[in-house]
Amino acid sequence: MCLFCDIIEGKIPSTKVYEDDKVFCFNDINPAAPVHVLVVPKKHFDDIRDIATADDGQEYLGAVAKAIDVIAEDKGLGSGFRVINNCGEDGGQTVMHVHFHVLGGVKLNEKIL
Repeated sequence: MCLFCDIIEGKIPSTKVYEDDKVFCFNDINPAAPVHVLVVPKKHFDDIRDIATADDGQEYLGAVAKAIDVIAEDKGLGSGFRVINNCGEDGGQTVMHVHFHVLGGVKLNEKIL
C-alpha cells in the first residue's frame, strides 16, 4: 500500500480540505506556500502517464480539475494559484501515486525552479 492510499483510507491522519467520490484533498504537511493542498485521486494511479492511459483516467482527471476549482474558490485564490504535478523520480515525484499540488495565498514568481 502507498502513503496516499493509507491517507485516503484514514489509516494516516490528514487535514482534509475537500472530498468527493473520486478525489481526496488535504493540506500538505510541508507547505511551500500559505495554501498548499494535495489533490489525490482515490483510485491508485502511479503517475500522470498512468492515469492518462487508463480506461477511466479521464473521469478521474475531470474530478481533479473540479476539485482544484472548488479549492481555489474556498481558499480565496481568485487572483491566481499554481498547480504542479511531478512525474517520475527524475521529475521530483516522491510518492508514486499521482497527485497535484495547489499552491497559492501569495503572489508567486513566474519561475518554477
